[in-house]
Formats: sequence, C-alpha cells, structure tokens
Amino acid sequence: TEAEKRALDVKMRRAPRTPRDPELERQKIEARTLETWIDDGSVRDEAVKAADRATAAPAKRRELKPLDPEISAELVDSVGKQRGVRLSERLAQASEALDRERFQEAKRLAGAIAKEAPDVATAHEVHGLACYRLGQFKPAVRSLEAALDLRPDPNVMPVVADCYRALGRWASVDRVWREIKAMSPSHEVVAEGRIVAAGALADQGDLRGAIALMEPATKRAKSVRDHHLRQWYVLGDLYDRVGDPISARRWFAAVAEGDPEFADVEQRLRALGR
Repeated sequence: TEAEKRALDVKMRRAPRTPRDPELERQKIEARTLETWIDDGSVRDEAVKAADRATAAPAKRRELKPLDPEISAELVDSVGKQRGVRLSERLAQASEALDRERFQEAKRLAGAIAKEAPDVATAHEVHGLACYRLGQFKPAVRSLEAALDLRPDPNVMPVVADCYRALGRWASVDRVWREIKAMSPSHEVVAEGRIVAAGALADQGDLRGAIALMEPATKRAKSVRDHHLRQWYVLGDLYDRVGDPISARRWFAAVAEGDPEFADVEQRLRALGR
C-alpha cells in the first residue's frame, strides 16, 4: 500500500541500526506476558445482534401533537412566518415534554421561545408550569403571571396561588384566591384554589380557619369526582391535625369509599383505628 511504501522509504533513509544481541532479544520475549484471547460465543452473538440493530430500519419517531392554530398564528405574528413555523414546532415539543414529565427539557425549550416571542402567552405558561414541577417557584410565578397578563386563564391560577404559598407570600395567595372566586370558573378550578388557600392558612397555624374555608366542600356530591376526593382528604387531614379523630375518620372514609387507592387514605384510616 502507499502507507507501506512511505514507511519503507523512511526506513531506507535511516542510519543503520546497531545489530541486536540475539540472547538479549530472547530474554525480552520470554519475559513478556502473553494475552490469552477467549472466544466467548455469547459475546459474539450479542455483537451480531448489535450489528443487526444498527443496520435495521430506524424506529418510527412519535408524531408530535400539533400546536393549536391560534398559538401558531401568534408566533407567526410575533417573529415572522418562517421563524414562527419553526418556533411552533419547538413549542409543541415543549408541551409534549411537559406532558411526559420531562420538565428540564420543557423549561429549556419554552424559556427560549418566551424570550424570543415574549407576547405569546403559551410559551410563558409552559415554562412556568415546568418550573413549578421542578420546585422552582420564583421563576414559575414570574412566567405564569406573565402568561395571565397576556391571556387570563383561571385554570392556571391555582398553580400561581400554590407558588405564592410555597414562597410564603400569604397576601398574594389570598389575592389570587379572591380572583379565582370572582371569575366563577369550573368546580375543579375552584376546588384547587380552595385547597391551596386552606393550605396557606394551615401553614400559618390557623387550622380552624382552614377548616372553615373548606366548609363548602362538605356537601355530598351526586357524582363523586377527583376534586371532591381531594377536598375531603384535605378535610380529613385538617381534622386529624386539630385532634378530632372522629371527623377525620369520617372524611377519610368518604375518600376511601370513592377510591380506596387514593393517596395514603387506607394508612390514614388504620392510624386512626378504623
């Protein structure tokens, strides 16, 4: 080969080497530790399988759920058609990452979009929700408040209230709770807001005030849904904490009747001497 020819040319141009001592060379050879190669059939089989996988057709990528056309239009209006189409794809990826609990990825993608297109509420919302799930409450509340300024959405407001609760900003929790009630949103949103507001009172040591705030949740529902169970569980916990085991058992039992596997309700009942 060309490489061998070049090596030979270099060798021919070198000065003659000092003749080797045959006895010294023999001693060097005998002193070497020879490596033993073992032909492991299972390893070879795995290598063949790996090669087959490498040459096989690539796996089909999961198709992204398309972004809402209105949001895509907002992005196009904000950054232009070509760039807007690209950011729409990235925002769809961020939303999917959030749904699949890949919160760091969702935060990174949505955060970059929010900086480039700051007037698109959904970018701020996805970024804020990802931060919230990561326990990063200050950036979460900033992004979620920015989203609400651009597009009021009651579904996001309990999360905002919970961020303020985690930060110990009690007046802000109360403000958001009042805003939720004023908007008359769905029963689920009201329930979540009530749970956060009651939790904030309990965090401040006002357990009786928290129970009073949860009073509307004591009404029996014709059709029990998840938000009913969540409120009843909170009631059971609050009564347990104020030293009223009878009321605590009552509400934990109501939860267990609706869903025996809800959180740790069975353990709570056993601890109360069910």
